[in-house]
Amino acid sequence: MKFLVVDDHALVREGLRHTLELLANDVTVFGAANANDAYALADQYIDDLSLVLLDLNLPGIDGHAVMRELHRRHANLPVAILSASDDTVGVVSALKMGAVGFIPKSSTHEITLQALRLILSGGVYIPPQALGLAGLDISGAASASAVKPALTARQTEVLCLIALGKPNKIIADELKITEATVKTHVTDIMRALKVTNRAQAGVAARRLGFG
Repeated sequence: MKFLVVDDHALVREGLRHTLELLANDVTVFGAANANDAYALADQYIDDLSLVLLDLNLPGIDGHAVMRELHRRHANLPVAILSASDDTVGVVSALKMGAVGFIPKSSTHEITLQALRLILSGGVYIPPQALGLAGLDISGAASASAVKPALTARQTEVLCLIALGKPNKIIADELKITEATVKTHVTDIMRALKVTNRAQAGVAARRLGFG
């Protein structure tokens, strides 16, 4: 699998390289610090690229323009957005332009991995705060806006760990919250998923791309 990470911060590119390498044994990550390098690498490796991860705040150019140019050159190239901003207007705009996902940079490592797995399986990752927005109709989004429950960011983190089979105590330790808080989140999650136990929640989570 080959990925192209387009971000002007070397630390971000390096961090994403480590995350992407967890997805498979044969991962290669190319990095681009600007739009011109991104175009050149996309042109060179178009036959092999599994995904482009694109920062919206590149020097001298708007990330939306970069995505438009990448799609003009290679119509079927999947591009997911990375952004320090996760405002709903920006999410909807990017998805309507054809992004296969919008991953806020504030997302935890676990959430980022789950988002990437969903995208690579053919779905579209929509951050929790954008789910269920009126007018958000993304074709091919694995019915995310219609099927996925409207969970908070913290509930999504808990759900990802439930999908991995982790008990409340481990979830509490990993998220640095109390076990009682985890129990409250689990109750709310099961209500949102319309299930009655953790096992059913885990199955539903994996079906939705969270595990």
